[in-house]
Amino acid sequence: MAELANVSVATVSYVLSGRDRPVAAETRQRVLDAARQLGYTPNQAARSLRRRRTQRVCLVLSTFGGVPADERLATDLHEMADARGYSVITLAVYSEARAAAAIEMLRGGIADGALINVVGDHLARDLLEGVAATGLPMVVLSNESGLEGCDVVRTPEAEASAEAVEHLLATGRRRIAFMGQRHELYRDKPAGRLLGYLTALERHGVTDRVVTGGADDRVAAYQTATELLRSPDRPDAIFAAADRAAISAISAARDLGLAVPDDVAIVGVGNIDEGLITNPQLSTVGPLRHDYTDVVRLLFDRLQADEPPPAREIVRSWTFLRRGSS
Repeated sequence: MAELANVSVATVSYVLSGRDRPVAAETRQRVLDAARQLGYTPNQAARSLRRRRTQRVCLVLSTFGGVPADERLATDLHEMADARGYSVITLAVYSEARAAAAIEMLRGGIADGALINVVGDHLARDLLEGVAATGLPMVVLSNESGLEGCDVVRTPEAEASAEAVEHLLATGRRRIAFMGQRHELYRDKPAGRLLGYLTALERHGVTDRVVTGGADDRVAAYQTATELLRSPDRPDAIFAAADRAAISAISAARDLGLAVPDDVAIVGVGNIDEGLITNPQLSTVGPLRHDYTDVVRLLFDRLQADEPPPAREIVRSWTFLRRGSS
């Protein structure tokens, strides 16, 4: 193969093993073309035994599908894994039982590293730190404080959410409803999007608070928004903890004959593309663009380092994007 590609044996090894060594793109392509021409298929099982590594990374999410940000995260992870000779397995953690199973598999060496984005309380801090203590390279997307032994990626959800609610207050809204997700409503202390909502109201001396669930799926959001907007003391604004819930709220308002934003202003969270084609366009809280290559790179930097780097923390930018719905 080396002769066919006109490269050294070492270069062939670097390219086919997925090791992160500087190889020119043209040279890499010649090696891959030669491998295809010769019908070469690497023996992954033998390679894993020899290197005592699985050549797999694990993506741990709250659910399979339905969350645009998770889909983007998965895509970016797969693309970088492909480029480095890794495969990807995905675990869903939507209950305590699933959390226990995921922890057991990670501790058992199912993968060489893990990228974790689980909302709610199923993967508690002590469980994550227990896995990190085994030496497994990990990157965790979380605003939980005190995580140790892994890289942490945070988002200023509370601050950006407070900015959105303050915008609603500045436009004269005084009865603002918060439509939250289950995991936000049953915490011991408010956090994230709910904390931002409460902080903004308190800062402006507004005591009228309407906190309800319904943001976990489109149907529940439509039903909840319909109930809110049919009530005699209906809110003049809805801050939904997810864009898809906010889009359902726009549909509910329209079906009740209410104008958005004149009768009711609506703001979501997530900045998904669908918000750009609603009528009116959806005001939202979230990142300016969805790109997780910096997050994924943290994991592969840790996987391929000769010595484990110190735990790192990055903060991804979030902001309030005012559009037609508010």
